[in-house]
Amino acid sequence: MKFAYKFSNLLGAVYRQGNLTFTKDGNSVISPVGNRVSVFDLKNNKSETLPVSTNKNITCVGLSPDGNTAILVDEDGAAVLVSLLTRAVLHHHHFHKPVNSIHFSPDGKKFVVTKENVALMYHAPGKNRAFNAFVLDKSYYGPFDETTCIDWTDDSKCFAVGSKDMTTWIFGAERWANLIYYSIGGHKDVIVGCFFERDSLDLYTVSQDGALCVWESDTELDGLRKGPKHSERKKMKVERKRKQEEESKEDEDDEIEELMGEDGQPRGEVIKGSVDLPKEEEGIKNVRYKQKSKHFFNKEGDYNNLTAAAFHKDTHILVTGFASGAFHLHELPDFDLIHSLSISDQRISAIAMNPTGDWISFGCSGLGQLLVWEWQSESYVFKQQGHFNNMASLAYSPDGQYLVTGGDDGKVKVWNTTSGLCFVTFTEHTSSVTSVIFTSSGFVVVSASLDGTVRAFDLHRYRNFRTLTSPRPKQFSSLAVDVSGELVCAGAQDSFEIFLWSMQTGRLLEVLSGHEGPVSSLCFSPVQSVLASVSWDKTVRLWDMRDSWQTREILRLTSDGLAVTYRPDGQELAVASLDGEVTFWNPQAATQTGSIAGRHDLQMGRKETDKITAKQSAKGKAFTSLCYSADGESMLAGGHSKFVCIYNIKEQILMKKFEISCNMSLDAMEEFLDRRKMTEFGSLALVDEGTGDGDGVQLSLPGVRRGDMSSRHFKPEIRVTSLRFSPTGRSWAAASTEGLLIYSLDASLVFDPYDLDMDVTPTSIRRQLRKKEWTSAIVLAFRLNETPLIREVLETVPYNQIEVVSSSLPDVYVEKLLDFVASSLEKSRHLHFYLTWVQNLLVLHGQKLKNRSSAILPTIQQLMKSSQKHHTDLSKLCDWNIYTIRYGMALSKQRGMKRTATDSLHEEDEASSEIMGSEDEEEDMMTESLLVEN
Repeated sequence: MKFAYKFSNLLGAVYRQGNLTFTKDGNSVISPVGNRVSVFDLKNNKSETLPVSTNKNITCVGLSPDGNTAILVDEDGAAVLVSLLTRAVLHHHHFHKPVNSIHFSPDGKKFVVTKENVALMYHAPGKNRAFNAFVLDKSYYGPFDETTCIDWTDDSKCFAVGSKDMTTWIFGAERWANLIYYSIGGHKDVIVGCFFERDSLDLYTVSQDGALCVWESDTELDGLRKGPKHSERKKMKVERKRKQEEESKEDEDDEIEELMGEDGQPRGEVIKGSVDLPKEEEGIKNVRYKQKSKHFFNKEGDYNNLTAAAFHKDTHILVTGFASGAFHLHELPDFDLIHSLSISDQRISAIAMNPTGDWISFGCSGLGQLLVWEWQSESYVFKQQGHFNNMASLAYSPDGQYLVTGGDDGKVKVWNTTSGLCFVTFTEHTSSVTSVIFTSSGFVVVSASLDGTVRAFDLHRYRNFRTLTSPRPKQFSSLAVDVSGELVCAGAQDSFEIFLWSMQTGRLLEVLSGHEGPVSSLCFSPVQSVLASVSWDKTVRLWDMRDSWQTREILRLTSDGLAVTYRPDGQELAVASLDGEVTFWNPQAATQTGSIAGRHDLQMGRKETDKITAKQSAKGKAFTSLCYSADGESMLAGGHSKFVCIYNIKEQILMKKFEISCNMSLDAMEEFLDRRKMTEFGSLALVDEGTGDGDGVQLSLPGVRRGDMSSRHFKPEIRVTSLRFSPTGRSWAAASTEGLLIYSLDASLVFDPYDLDMDVTPTSIRRQLRKKEWTSAIVLAFRLNETPLIREVLETVPYNQIEVVSSSLPDVYVEKLLDFVASSLEKSRHLHFYLTWVQNLLVLHGQKLKNRSSAILPTIQQLMKSSQKHHTDLSKLCDWNIYTIRYGMALSKQRGMKRTATDSLHEEDEASSEIMGSEDEEEDMMTESLLVEN
């Protein structure tokens, strides 16, 4: 239970390569991230990475029309069928060649895969009961070069395939008498996209040189006629040939007579047996296409290098992306420009439109960007970018709600652990960020960089409010902030010094000298003002911040020091050294208390360009990152390897190893090189491709960006640069070559009973509830330890009985109940009810819990995280409601003023009418009196 951590999410990378796909409802976009797939929920602003991985980077994603299943294909053609409902792998298949595109038919019965110059049509999995989920239906040959794109007609009768040979082929999904295959040209470059018009065979084709061809068919979809089956066609051919041979024999003499002239000489040659079969069936006309029009995109600048295209059939909108980072929106078939915008300085690799046609997603593989644009309101729905270079460092906020990462691209990004999205990026650094850390308040991020600055960022106003520098430019490789947040230390890797600043004033307080090698790591004690620094000079120095910043102790190591960290209670120090050992020290007595030899646990892989074996190269590798768990009983360790190890410190043994990646697209993944890549001259990876004869493209020169058709490709090496446990203890994060990997505990899947006997059953627990024995029911529920049952029992307890039940709980169950409430509070709607439990437990059992503060600390921090999250959400909601109420009141006042003005006008009209009426009555009375008198 304690080490049952499972992969839960991938942060720091939003798009790598391949095609983008919207889900059926149009609210989520599916993006390939290395050898995994992430689903970004645009409505709820959340991201989720599926717990499914392939052997290499994913290049194609095919989504079924019902949105339940997806086919993921990697660089080598290995395919995985995944259920998007259960997040499980259903089937494995290998196409044996790289796949260019994959597309399901609109009715969901078939899908087409293109590889090399072949289009393969398969029966869709799940539609028919078969042992093999991928059943090949037909193979379509036609193009002379690699295929690039696919599109289906709306009734799934035909599909079109674009090719690099500048042609587009239309194939019949069934055997049609008037359409078997049709090839159209008209382009001078690679076909990027081919799209059918809605409910029609009319076609649009887009090529890489920025040309659009509109093709009109002389046949509607209803005009396609069923053709005979293959066996029937064979029989018809044989019978037709036999009949024609018989007729030719009977009419041979007549033909000869007709061909003979008056002079007895033949008019022409007679060729026997030459029968030209009609190409068209009797009464059925073949489908034909003609080019209706041809359009060209703006050829100024790089607009002619078209890289991606998408078409929405309902709205007739064509979206095209270019190598310059710009995109166009055109309305077809008139080719009217609706919108044009530049969204990036890198080429647009993939484009997709959601089913309603409102949102357009763009993927830029150069920068790792994923953008979703709403073209009608001209605004971003979603805009994310990961670190496009290696991630160097990470840190959790004190409440565990945020994560900050620093990368080699010089950016500092802050991520929300709940949503998995980055909400602020700081770009003030001009070189690689080597270390990042949160202050104890949780609202200030401090980062150190190789550009010679240490910067502090405010998460309230999102600004760089303090920049700390040294008198002479230094490259800072390590960073530490004390508990109060007042002192900031940074270690230099070129001058072997430690610089100490005041956060309040920004002044340099002291330069700590003493190390004789680069300072590799710094760490402040969590309980007192003592700084621990480790260096390549094989020493750990403890600096006393209260006593003139003097060295208090010097701890001697057996090898170069690489990482140092304090236990959460400050009573132990762990140091990783170059010989692969992790040593533990008592900082008060300056004595070594234990050590772990971890070199064999690293299990290094061999790089393709290495000339020595993995066993030999592992002798120079060691752990580069250490982190204590929240309770201080275990330790995470990682380095230049695909494994992360968890050690039990007391027993000094390895508890579990986590393989953070199985992506063979990365280097140093395998212990032994593939023998198929080995030649008598060495590994094929060492062969310099592109040099030699003039046919090959030369390797590009450094700095050349234009005018060179080649590019350098390299395989990044798998490594773990930083590890951190969440303050809540429920998860841990690893900054690796693949991105920021989050592993968390999934308590709902683990049955972990406590003090169980025969009487503890759900029936007996519910019986206690009916008797209103609340304390007994809670104790029995915790002994069975089933989460739904505990929740049922807790929520059955009356609100006015919470205080009494809390006071009568045994001590051993207080911590268990507090832990359960902390985990439930994050997702529960019964906020006030659970907070009442927390308040009573802490007030009534506070002193006993304080005595075991180290064990209860993760639970308290999780409570703080949950309450802080609810506080933020409720405050936003209240602010929004206040503004809405104010607007409503102002509107009602305005209407009230209008109404009073209108009423006053009505009253004036009524008064005037009354006056007029009274005058008329007086006149009538006067006339009546005159008549009476007469």
